[in-house]
Amino acid sequence: MSPIIHAHRLRVRYGETDQMGVVYHTNYLNWFEVGRTELIRNAGLTYRELEERGVLLPVTDASLSYKKPARYDDVVEIQTRVKELSAVRLAFAYDIIRVSDQELLVSGETMHVFTNAELKLIRLSRTEPEVYAWLDAQYKGGE
Repeated sequence: MSPIIHAHRLRVRYGETDQMGVVYHTNYLNWFEVGRTELIRNAGLTYRELEERGVLLPVTDASLSYKKPARYDDVVEIQTRVKELSAVRLAFAYDIIRVSDQELLVSGETMHVFTNAELKLIRLSRTEPEVYAWLDAQYKGGE
């Protein structure tokens, strides 16, 4: 089965654009963060609650591929899915789609590791088995 895709929409704000009237490139990384935060929120758990449990998800790698520009007032959809999951790593894949014409604007990925507050690697499957099981179900398409 395919991973479950979580979709979150937002409207491009003027402050997110550059002098050319297009979304400034670093804003896509911020939107990736929105996508993964909302994906985790769908588990009934916020990033804050995860951190309060002693689990952090630092980004170790990020990649973006720009296809077409988003512009001020466009409504875009951030489509986020779990691309890879192990006991110590988690990768998300993202597509940013313009809603009006379903045009793919940006695709990308982020890689994360599970750490404690001291930034030491932890095995999420042992530390938070319910969270790990939920992420695994997202990765496997709800099997």
